[in-house]
Amino acid sequence: MPKVSFIFLFTKIHDFMKILTFLTFASMIFSSSLFANSINEQQLNQSTDLVKAGDKYVTLLGHQVLVGDNAPNFKVVDQNFAPISLTDFTKKSVLISVVPSLDTGVCSLQTKRFNDEVANLPEDLVMLTISNDLPFAQKRFCKTENIDKIKVLSDSVWRDFGEKYGLLIKDMGLLTRAIFLINDKGIVVYKELVANISKHPNYDAALNAIKSLSLKENLTEPVAIPESTATEVIVKK
Repeated sequence: MPKVSFIFLFTKIHDFMKILTFLTFASMIFSSSLFANSINEQQLNQSTDLVKAGDKYVTLLGHQVLVGDNAPNFKVVDQNFAPISLTDFTKKSVLISVVPSLDTGVCSLQTKRFNDEVANLPEDLVMLTISNDLPFAQKRFCKTENIDKIKVLSDSVWRDFGEKYGLLIKDMGLLTRAIFLINDKGIVVYKELVANISKHPNYDAALNAIKSLSLKENLTEPVAIPESTATEVIVKK
């Protein structure tokens, strides 16, 4: 066999083994997390009358975070399975857009909408999209849809975010649709828990909350949006 061909073959085998090792490692993490989560699920708080799928209520697992609360720290992963925590963005305002799955129409449009809005928002604002999609799927979605201005993160490994913010849908393994705005002091100043997971969030209310926060306006009254759209939408300092 010619020397060049041997080197080429060896390189290809080496690359393949690296990919196989990475996939095996990722699979082990995901499988172990599923086992641990099945045990923890029985111990979580349950909310049964906040969100519907179609015309039926779903059960949300975890602790409901309210406006005025200190935003719980959480751990998710990026598209390379690297851990990312809320504390990575200390002293910055953070918008968290939560979607069930990027491969559905409303979730895709929601993510693209916030990605497009970045240019109109304060430069020091961090924008996150979090779903339970695997990082592989998120990476493919971002490449296909040119999502390059916001951070798209996965809660599929530990489900830490979903549990701490009360967003994990029981028996579905998905996060319910929601928006959170956290100020630079780590306080939740805006929340929208969309009342039906098939509906869009109130983009205008969320964007206005960001602009109000950046202007340091002291808003203490609920934002006027229909009760059927969200369980809580309020901005306060």
